[in-house]
Amino acid sequence: MNRMSAEASLNLYITAVHPCPYLPERQAMNLLVDPCYRMTADLYARLLESGFRRSGADVYRPHCKGCSSCVSTRIAVQGFMPNRSQRRNLKRNSDLSVVVNRTGFKPEYDDLYRRYINQRHAGGGMDSDSTATFASFLLTHWCNTVLVEFWDGPRLLAVAAVDELKDSLSSVYTFFAPEEGEQRGLGVYAVLWQIGQAQRLGLAYVYPGYWIAESPKMRYKTCFQPIEGLLNGNWSHLPAKI
Repeated sequence: MNRMSAEASLNLYITAVHPCPYLPERQAMNLLVDPCYRMTADLYARLLESGFRRSGADVYRPHCKGCSSCVSTRIAVQGFMPNRSQRRNLKRNSDLSVVVNRTGFKPEYDDLYRRYINQRHAGGGMDSDSTATFASFLLTHWCNTVLVEFWDGPRLLAVAAVDELKDSLSSVYTFFAPEEGEQRGLGVYAVLWQIGQAQRLGLAYVYPGYWIAESPKMRYKTCFQPIEGLLNGNWSHLPAKI
């Protein structure tokens, strides 16, 4: 099944207009795969190649009128070499222990998530989500998702939700202790761990999500080289500064 046939076999819907979560002055719409369709991990892996992502069980792709700022990205992990800043990050966080949780959402994640959202994304809508709503955003029944825990001794500092797919890992969401985040660079470290894990497993890519040049929170992804962006239907290399 090629990229076109993966989409052509599906019913796609356009969502209502809503405020853009990345560029506040803009309005957004998404293409949404029919929620009644029996999604599988293999099909989702093919849809990732066409720029789709998931939120819970919903599979979507930005489809905004007059805007193409959201660029799907993937890191070619076998060619990845950390830059100087990333090497410092790896050294800084070498004292952390990592636990790969395959048993689902734990209640102790909730406090960490609340502190992260309230400091980093207050007023964005997710700060009012219940624990059950947040857990359903991270997980889905049709895909194997691991919750990667980063511990400093007895303290849980970060959790990264990661989909395990046939030839790739796909980042879903990462949240961390805000008081440690800037000093340690926990968001960057979570991506570096995923790249290392994909290399260990012999996978081809890590999909870190959408890159948006105009958004300071989203443009960091091109620091992970070599990285490709889906531009005009083709995967093309994105330079570190574009």
